[in-house]
Amino acid sequence: MGKANDARARSRYVTVAEVAGQLRVSNMTVYRLVQSGQLPAVRVGRSYRIREEDVDRYLAAQYTAAG
Repeated sequence: MGKANDARARSRYVTVAEVAGQLRVSNMTVYRLVQSGQLPAVRVGRSYRIREEDVDRYLAAQYTAAG
């Protein structure tokens, strides 16, 4: 396993509901971000898991785009 794979294995994954709560948006908004490709996610069964790093990266990109 390479360093990138090791980092992914140690990443913390959160649910759509947790991301929605953190961003103060609806679950549907998070699903739309995932479907549009703006927020990378992994499908687990019928639900999605999102890496915390990807949420942080998305927020940072939105912050610089708004500024």
